[in-house]
Amino acid sequence: MSHIAEPIARLTQALGKLPGIGPKSAQRIAYHVLRSPDSEAQELAGAILELKEGLAVCSICFNIADSDPCSICRDPQRDTSVICVVERSSDIPSIERTGHFRGLYHVLNGVLSPGRGIGPEDINVHELLPRLRDGVVREVILATNPTVEGEATSMYVRQLIAPLGVRVTRLARGLPYGSDLEYADDLTLGQAIDARQGF
Repeated sequence: MSHIAEPIARLTQALGKLPGIGPKSAQRIAYHVLRSPDSEAQELAGAILELKEGLAVCSICFNIADSDPCSICRDPQRDTSVICVVERSSDIPSIERTGHFRGLYHVLNGVLSPGRGIGPEDINVHELLPRLRDGVVREVILATNPTVEGEATSMYVRQLIAPLGVRVTRLARGLPYGSDLEYADDLTLGQAIDARQGF
C-alpha cells in the first residue's frame, strides 16, 4: 500500500478489520467513500459515531438498545412468560424477523469457552436467574448457536435453571451445526422456533 495516499490506506485498513470485508472489498469501499459527496461521507461518519455514543445496554435483558430498558422489555404486548436466551444482541433481529416469537430475550454476550478463558463470570448467565424466580416465566428457550461452545453454554444454563422448575426448550435442529443464528434464513429460523424441543 506504499503508493496509496495515507488517508485511503488508513480507511482501507480500518474497513479490513470488519467481519466479511477482505482487503479488496475494503479498498473498493474506501475509494467509494472518497468519490461520494461530502454529505454522504459525513452521514456515514455520523452514523458510526452515533452508533458508538448513542446506545446503552438494557439493564433487564442486556440487549444493545437506545434506551434502558429496551423497547422489547417495555413492550406490554410481549409474552412475559417466555424468555429466549441468545448469545449476542445481533441474534435478536434474526429471530424477530421470523414473526414466530413474541416473548422476551436474555442476551448472554458470549458463550462459555474454557480454552479461551471465558467462564460463567464472563457472560450474563447468572443475571438470568432472578428473572425466573417470580413465577411469571414458564419457559426458557435456549437459542445458542449450534457450535461446541453454544452447546456447552446451553447445557450449563439448563443445569442452572433446572432447580427452579421452569420448562427449558431449545431450537429444533433445522439449523446446521456450526452456523450462526445471525446468518440463518428467516424460514429455517422460524421453523426451528416453532419446532423447539424439551432440553
